[in-house]
Amino acid sequence: MDSKKQVSRINRQTWHFAQDVRLQASAVAVGPKEGEGPLAALFDKIHDDMYAGQQTWEDAEKQLMEDAVTMVLQKAKITEKDVDVILAGDLLNQNITTNFTAEKLAIPLLGMYGACSTSMLTLSNAAALVNAGYASKAIAACSSHNATAERQYRYPTEYGGQKPPTAQWTVTGSGAGLVGIGGNGPRITYATLGKVIDMGIKDPFDMGSAMAPAAVSTLQTHFQDTGRSPQTYDLIVTGDLASVGYPIVKELMLKDGYKMEPVYNDCGLMVYSPDQDVFAGASGCASSAVVTYSYIMDQLQKGLLKKVLICATGALLSPVSYQQGHSIPCIAHAVALEGGI
Repeated sequence: MDSKKQVSRINRQTWHFAQDVRLQASAVAVGPKEGEGPLAALFDKIHDDMYAGQQTWEDAEKQLMEDAVTMVLQKAKITEKDVDVILAGDLLNQNITTNFTAEKLAIPLLGMYGACSTSMLTLSNAAALVNAGYASKAIAACSSHNATAERQYRYPTEYGGQKPPTAQWTVTGSGAGLVGIGGNGPRITYATLGKVIDMGIKDPFDMGSAMAPAAVSTLQTHFQDTGRSPQTYDLIVTGDLASVGYPIVKELMLKDGYKMEPVYNDCGLMVYSPDQDVFAGASGCASSAVVTYSYIMDQLQKGLLKKVLICATGALLSPVSYQQGHSIPCIAHAVALEGGI
């Protein structure tokens, strides 16, 4: 097969997948708070406690990822041996959720870290491997857990530290998608990889403001590289900018001639109901993952949406970096899904 026909590298940031690469199946497992939100009916598994039947929160997060991957295999009616590689990541040091889960599943692993952008980082690279023929089937997955993230990045929940209104609530959940050639799922047509953007923001409780410029950079690059516009899509979502970063993206995009309304939304505003106490909204790797692999997948399969662009956002800080006074570098990766083709 002529490799030039397999993929078109439009620019150094944007790939166009020429093969019939599809999101063949997806699954989502979440915690109790997410199960009380507006998307609950679309989640495959809802645990009724934060421990997910385990002894620690870290083991609970591993259980969530294992649930998501296991259920996606069941939906596709395949086994672990049919999958060539799993591309996955989480927020914990050394990607421990991913590593421990992959060890149990015995699937070759490419561990990836993009903070909360990991959902589209893994999906874009899974599509690239399948499109190029290096894998016939690949799984993209990621996870986060409110209590594990709090313990690592801020304060243990037992501490009861006060938070400002700009803070966000890390989603407890995991999402997984199976990527392969052909099938009935939506096509993965484009991926636009982001650059690291640092606007000098140092407040670790204001991720929305820090990540918004990275989302703008990736979105504008996607439109410029593909010749598309916001109106090409039925829905455009960012990952977890929530109520702080969401209006910033709309304003910055409009200044450069891109009207995002009425097709633009943010996953951080979609996971929870307005009456749930989640500060500015949702965050975490699972924020965009649980929305993409439940609601967006469902809408595409039903034909209610035809073209969707998911731009997952991530803040690349660590406890050490911000305690030493460094500002917060951010990144965003975007993937286009198209159904009914």
